[in-house]
Amino acid sequence: MAAEIHSRPQSSRPVLLSKIEGHQDAVTAALLIPKEDGVITASEDRTIRVWLKRDSGQYWPSIYHTMASPCSAMAYHHDSRRIFVGQDNGAVMEFHVSEDFNKMNFIKTYPAHQNRVSAIIFSVAAEWVISTGHDKCVSWMCTRSGNMLGRHFFTSWASCLQYDYDTQYAFVGDYSGQITLLKLEQNSCSVITTLKGHEGSIACLWWDPIQRLLFSGASDNSIIMWDIGGRKGRTLLLQGHHDRVQSLCYLQLTRQLVSCSSDGGIAVWNMDVSREEAPQWLESDSCQKCEQPFFWNIKQMWDTKTLGLRQHHCRKCGQAVCGKCSSKRSSYPVMGFEFQVRVCDSCYDSIKDEDRTSLATFHEGKHNITHMSMDVARGLMVTCGTDRIVKMRKPRRSCLSV
Repeated sequence: MAAEIHSRPQSSRPVLLSKIEGHQDAVTAALLIPKEDGVITASEDRTIRVWLKRDSGQYWPSIYHTMASPCSAMAYHHDSRRIFVGQDNGAVMEFHVSEDFNKMNFIKTYPAHQNRVSAIIFSVAAEWVISTGHDKCVSWMCTRSGNMLGRHFFTSWASCLQYDYDTQYAFVGDYSGQITLLKLEQNSCSVITTLKGHEGSIACLWWDPIQRLLFSGASDNSIIMWDIGGRKGRTLLLQGHHDRVQSLCYLQLTRQLVSCSSDGGIAVWNMDVSREEAPQWLESDSCQKCEQPFFWNIKQMWDTKTLGLRQHHCRKCGQAVCGKCSSKRSSYPVMGFEFQVRVCDSCYDSIKDEDRTSLATFHEGKHNITHMSMDVARGLMVTCGTDRIVKMRKPRRSCLSV
C-alpha cells in the first residue's frame, strides 16, 4: 500500500510500513515529525494526537488532547515545535510541544474565522498565522499579539492555501474553481491576479518557490501546473485520477509530482520531461473536419437539408469536430492525458506508439485519502482519510535522492 516513487511505470506492489488506528472520526490532517519517528494527527473527533514509534514498532499516542470543536486543519513548525490547529467553529489554536513530544502546552486562540477553517500556514519570519475558511475569506493574524492584521473576502468558500515566504504572496483556491494570488501586507493586501482553468472546486495547492511553479488539484479530477515564474501564462494539464484530487507534493530534487485522490489513488508524475500544453478548445458552427453543421446552425441545416450534429472537441488539436470525425480514443501522456480521451481521426493517426508511453505511475492507497504529507529526506509518506486510519509508507527502492 506504499507508493513506490519511480520516474517510469512500475508493476511492483507497493508496501505498507505502518497503520495507525484509534481516531473515532475522519482524520483531517497527518503530519510527519522531521527527524523523529512520529506523526501528529488532527481529527473530526475533536482530538489532536502525537504518535511516537515504540520499541515494538507500533505507534502509540504520547499526547492526546481534546478540543472544543472538530479539528479541520493543522500546521506544524518543527524548529519552534509550534502546532496550529484550525477548527470547525472557525478558531485557530496554537500549542507548543515539549522536546520529547510527551507534553503539549496551550499558547493562545486566534478568532480567525466565522466558519470552518480549511487551511493554515505559519510564517515564523513575519510572525503571522495565515488561514482560509468556509466564511469565504483568508485572514492573517499576528502571533505575538494575537490581533487580526487583515482579511480578504471571496465569492465562495476558500478551500486551500499556499504561501511564498520571500515575497509574502498568498495563493488561495476556492469552491468556484478560481485561484487568487494576493500580496499580503501588514494591514492590507492587494489582488495580483486570478487563475482560471479548473471546472470544479479547488481542493489542494502546492507551491514550489525554487522553480516558481504552482500546482492545483480539483474536484474535476485534474491537476494544473501554473508556470508563475515564466511569466508567459504557460499551463500544463495532468489527467490520470478518477476522483477528486485531494493532496499534492512536488519533489523538487527529482522533478516529480505526487498526487492523491479521494478514491485512494496515488500518482507519481514525471515532470522532468518536455510536456505540451493542452490546446484551447476552438468554437465553430460546423465540424472543422467534414464541415457538417452542428445542431444550432439552423441556416446551414436548412440550406443543406441535413440534420445538425453534436459538437465534440479533439483533446490534441482542440478543433470542434463531430462524432464521426472523432470516433477514436487515445492516451497522450506528453499532454497530460494518461488515459484514453477523444481525438479526431487525423490526430489519432499522428500519435505514435511511443507517444502513448506513460509519464506517471499509479498506485492504490486502499483508503479514501483526504490528506497527504511527505518527508522527502527520509522518503516517507503519510496519508489519512475518512476511514479514520493513518497509513505510513516508504518506497521499496526510493529514487527521491537521485
